[in-house]
Amino acid sequence: MRLCRYQRDDQIEVGFYEDDHVVPLAVASHLTGVDLPTTNELISLLPNGAHQKTVAAVEKGWNQLSADEQQKARVAIDQVKLLTPVANPNKLLLLAGNYAKHIEEGGGHAEERNKTFPYVFMKPPGTTMTHPGDPVKIPAVSPDRIDWEIELAVIIGRECKGVAEADALDYVAGYTVVNDISDRGFRPNPGRNERNKDSFFDWLHGKWHDTFCPMGPCVLPANEIPDPQQLHLELKVSGNVEQNAQASGMIFPVKAIVAFISSFVTLLPGDVIATGTPAGVGSGKGKFLKSGDVLEAKIDRIGLLRNPVE
Repeated sequence: MRLCRYQRDDQIEVGFYEDDHVVPLAVASHLTGVDLPTTNELISLLPNGAHQKTVAAVEKGWNQLSADEQQKARVAIDQVKLLTPVANPNKLLLLAGNYAKHIEEGGGHAEERNKTFPYVFMKPPGTTMTHPGDPVKIPAVSPDRIDWEIELAVIIGRECKGVAEADALDYVAGYTVVNDISDRGFRPNPGRNERNKDSFFDWLHGKWHDTFCPMGPCVLPANEIPDPQQLHLELKVSGNVEQNAQASGMIFPVKAIVAFISSFVTLLPGDVIATGTPAGVGSGKGKFLKSGDVLEAKIDRIGLLRNPVE
């Protein structure tokens, strides 16, 4: 079952996620007679975590409860405040240009995998990560070309350094949804003297605005999807489908991404890697976000990440 973090009555809790409801894990543990240590984080509950087997026992017991017992334990989603699945990741890493069709819609040419390597950048997690339901805020400093990017995100479950591609998925705790919001028009000091790398840093800094990384609503445990490339991604802006693609369209699949990054960076439990966006971004259509829009980023088997724009 999917797991989530949420706030209720000023307390942060964890639970099973069921789209319209959550099941507090503490309640499920009590009903099933399984002793589960109290926690408000998810990493220890997911594959590779210290309490994974205990959570599996709770889930098994939960599935044996009567429908009436289950219903009494559920809490409606509108009675809680969903939170990002990881509170404070050490690293928030993202890929640029990992779907051929996205590269092509921007006027570029996608190289074959064996002739290139993943482009990886970072966002500051403390100020870009945004809870489900919270607004993406259009920056006053550069408001006119704000774009969307649905991405499948990987949450690392155990320390990972120098792993082989064949073993890389063994280090993954689970998967969630990220919306890599991007400012396509950021240009500090318009009267500047141009330098060779200005356009690159304009692009990079345009990723860093506050609220520019919504994440959630939950985590799909890695052991429930042996091949994450089977997942389907869809993003709507105010009800209109803008992105619609399979994760199989990645140039570098999840296992290759984890292996590549771990070849030179130690990945730690809770680190998040967003794996790039498919075609359908606004910049390819001349469409950009405006106040009042609603973003709905959905990955099947994971869930729907919804954020208003203001």
